[in-house]
Amino acid sequence: MTKWFHSGRRRDCCVLVYAAGELRAQSLKSRLETHYDERIDPQSFYATLTALVESGYLTRRPERLADVYALTDAGEAALLDHYEWIADHVDGGRARTDDREIADDAPRDDAGKTPDDAGSDEVDLKD
Repeated sequence: MTKWFHSGRRRDCCVLVYAAGELRAQSLKSRLETHYDERIDPQSFYATLTALVESGYLTRRPERLADVYALTDAGEAALLDHYEWIADHVDGGRARTDDREIADDAPRDDAGKTPDDAGSDEVDLKD
């Protein structure tokens, strides 16, 4: 995963731009604020956009008084790769396991036991 995806806001900006095709900065900021249900500091928001442009994931073009943003090919590829990674872990055909079931790819020792076989998470959850 590339460094730019370490920021949830950067990922979310790219998702919204991908869905719309292109967005004015203020519209993008408003959509993020609606999603997060909180105000975003304008300086921080524009720093996020600048970082995405400088990294080559978004393009910026002026349109009258506003800047319009669109994903680059590299931005779209990174976003789709990240989407695939999420789908593999969340929706990739593997059901979530309960406390007694172990995923097929869990590491096992010579006796076929996993590190979780020693105890349950129940104790950890009670604290």
